[in-house]
Amino acid sequence: MPPEPLLSSIELAFLVAARTAVLATIDGGGLPRLVPICFVVTESPRLLLHSPLDEKPKRVVDPHDLERVRDILERPGVALLIDRWSEDWSRLGWLRLQGIAELVEPDDAAVAHEHATAVAALREKYPQYESHRLEDRPLIRIAVERSRSWGNLGED
Repeated sequence: MPPEPLLSSIELAFLVAARTAVLATIDGGGLPRLVPICFVVTESPRLLLHSPLDEKPKRVVDPHDLERVRDILERPGVALLIDRWSEDWSRLGWLRLQGIAELVEPDDAAVAHEHATAVAALREKYPQYESHRLEDRPLIRIAVERSRSWGNLGED
């Protein structure tokens, strides 16, 4: 018998449609570090999210020097929160994911297809990325292991 899917069809549709999420990593002192991210979802054979380390202005030039990247390299357990706010509280909802993050490097032949596929999906979802050199930059891959949701995740 096949294993139960990690997300229900409603939860998966909510995740795929979301424009942003909040990524939580753990810093060297054990405290959470939160950052909003863009992402795409793939499901083959497991639920994966890819988030770019794009060219928006950052405090550092090399994406490997970003605090979230250092956190992931030292402590790969992460969480994501995807939520919907509404003044109509019957429409509130959130999805929380936990997983293991790692970098997908553009020059690693073992993941070249995965990197190229994720870059194409990111450009399709976010037209702003047409002018970014995502193919030259690492991506964060999150292998989702657990999920929890609350509220109304159905259609807006």
